[in-house]
Amino acid sequence: MSNTRTGSGTSGGAPPKSASGRRGEKPAIGRQGEKVAPVKASKASKTSGATSPKPPSNRAERTAERRAAIIEAALDEFISRGFTATRIDDVARRAGVAKGTIYLHFKDKESMFEELIRTALVPLIGRLHAPPPSGGSVRDAVEAFARTFIQEVASTRRGDIVRLIVAEGPRFPSIADFYYREVVSRGLAGMRALIELAVSRGEIQQKNLARFPQIMVAPAIIAVIWQSLFSRHAPLDAIEMFRVHLDLIFGERRTT
Repeated sequence: MSNTRTGSGTSGGAPPKSASGRRGEKPAIGRQGEKVAPVKASKASKTSGATSPKPPSNRAERTAERRAAIIEAALDEFISRGFTATRIDDVARRAGVAKGTIYLHFKDKESMFEELIRTALVPLIGRLHAPPPSGGSVRDAVEAFARTFIQEVASTRRGDIVRLIVAEGPRFPSIADFYYREVVSRGLAGMRALIELAVSRGEIQQKNLARFPQIMVAPAIIAVIWQSLFSRHAPLDAIEMFRVHLDLIFGERRTT
């Protein structure tokens, strides 16, 4: 076996080419103490984005999309099977992910259900804490909220979340507690504030109504339950029902 290294220059002939391709120049990787010249990118690498790393936001977006797909699949499973019968395996299969992926986002199906409440209902309830528009009445603010609630909850799959809590909350008190803390208590606080404002303005004469803000929102809950149980027998105009309810509280509006 020959001890001559290929391209080492010890066998005579032309001096070796450096990394830049020109004869006689030092290679890009120098000996200790030498400065190493940076390697210039080729034209192909400059024009092609194949080797450039993807922006971090893309990874965050993919993670968010995967999480949203899991939540959507969980909602489908909870609606079709109920909370008790829903399994993590079924959610993973419907979402098109591995079972282990579920546990990267949620520790169990209870935390998935809590996320449904947090994303689908909490933002809507948060609107109650906004004061009425300048020059607007409290009644208008309550009616606008009721219309939004009926259109976005009672008439959609969000209403199924509320119905599941009503049906299975007694067997799973931790879920009922979470729903009360995140949705009910906030909703009642916002409605109580609106009632007190209406009383101070003279829009509502019954001052004790602030003690029972549940009375104000009762038609919204009736609409949610009615939609799932009886709508095929007797369709309900929930918005008109709410208007009649507000006539009883605020006094019937005069028409000109």
